[in-house]
Amino acid sequence: MAPSTGRNFPAKLTKQVVLCSLIAAFGGLMFGYDIGISGGVTSIDDFLLEFFPSVYEKKHRAKENNYCKYDNQLLQLFTSSLYLAAVVCSWAAAFCCKKFGRKRTMQMAAAFFLVGVVLNAASVNLYMLIAGRICLGAGIGFGNQAVPLFISEIASAQYRGGLNVCFQMLITIGILIANVVNYFTSNIHPYGWRISLGGAGFPAIFLGLGSLLIVETPSSLIERGKTEEGIKALKTTRGVEDVQKEYEEIVKATETANKIKHPFRNLIMKRSSWPQLFCGTILQVFQQFTGINIIMFYAPVLFQTMGLGADASLLSAVVTGSINSVSTLVAVFGVDKFGRRKLLIQAAVQMLISQVFVGAILKQHLKTTNAIPMPYAYLTVFLICVFVMGFAWSWGPLGWLIPSEIFPLETRPAGFFFAVSSNMICTFIIAQAFLTMLCQMRSGIFFFFAAWIVVMGSFAVFLLPETKGVPIDEMNEQVWKKHWFWHRFIKPEDEQQAKC
Repeated sequence: MAPSTGRNFPAKLTKQVVLCSLIAAFGGLMFGYDIGISGGVTSIDDFLLEFFPSVYEKKHRAKENNYCKYDNQLLQLFTSSLYLAAVVCSWAAAFCCKKFGRKRTMQMAAAFFLVGVVLNAASVNLYMLIAGRICLGAGIGFGNQAVPLFISEIASAQYRGGLNVCFQMLITIGILIANVVNYFTSNIHPYGWRISLGGAGFPAIFLGLGSLLIVETPSSLIERGKTEEGIKALKTTRGVEDVQKEYEEIVKATETANKIKHPFRNLIMKRSSWPQLFCGTILQVFQQFTGINIIMFYAPVLFQTMGLGADASLLSAVVTGSINSVSTLVAVFGVDKFGRRKLLIQAAVQMLISQVFVGAILKQHLKTTNAIPMPYAYLTVFLICVFVMGFAWSWGPLGWLIPSEIFPLETRPAGFFFAVSSNMICTFIIAQAFLTMLCQMRSGIFFFFAAWIVVMGSFAVFLLPETKGVPIDEMNEQVWKKHWFWHRFIKPEDEQQAKC
């Protein structure tokens, strides 16, 4: 049941809000570029010879097991170390968001990312390479914590969904750009991989310089005692002079937030916080266990496993990246029209069918040492594109949007930290384990992720409330108290306790 939109505050879609949202969303471009670039460079021979010679040898053995060519823990650590660092740094970023604001935290993200880019592009040994990845992880942790919060707080309720999806949109564009760069640099010997890794500096520079032009969110300014600046920012971002009612709501939320001395403890211990904590966290877990990152991280590796040549594999990754970017537009323009739940449920069905058919094709046609027949290889690429389409307009963008909009101000940075860190932990697990899982489970890995999609689709049907059009500080009243299941957690004594 869709909630009543209730009271909506006066607001226009201003150029300032659009500009601020797009600049902030370049944090997504940083994230996406890194997701796409890591899978591409791990399939480039010059890179493997430099850092992973044993993987290079296995890759070129004529009779090597198709599913185990890239099974190497250090190679997986190259991809996954970034996400382990992001877990730790998203915790620090939650405090920075509250103390210094969302804007300053995004600037820190850009700085960390630039250091990581320099270390990676100039790497002469594996230690330097991993150190660079850890710095990139710090940038991702700070960026992914601050950017969705920034956009959700700066946008009015009626435009929040579409603007927030810009973050995911630029993630997909980053992946696409990375795949295109890898396609061309793979033929630049022997330093093409350095160009690929160094290219990550451009979105970081844009975010760092662009953040100097944007305004801080009204909620963050008012929460930190900068009342006059907060009112000015509210008028600027809403495009109207009559902001008194929304200002009063933010002040009320701020007064409640300031009484919470330990937001992390409060979030965990207070019963009325559990629905938001559970839904926000589990959405990020589900996002990763769709299996999307086996496509985004390792697309060239996966396509080479199926028997496509190196160039064809990189080109196929470009195709899936293009579809990923274009399909995200459906979410940009549809999320505030159709709502969150409808997109999630429809896409779960679409992704489930795709995963099952890919698993069936590989089980039937890809054995230990053969090459899959070309018609089936291209059918598999097509099915993967159908899977990517569904993810791109649903679980990808909405996995970030919904957690950024459901927490009250007093626990918003802490709650979003749990969501972001859950995403990074699961991403680390998938990145570190996938090549080994592919070696051990073979085609069964697609059925493994298909089972997860059944679970997450059921969650969207039965337990996820609709948040379309609800003001961000009205979620408790309009969403959680009215939900058939979660309302039982919102007790009067909990609300009274929050005010004490």
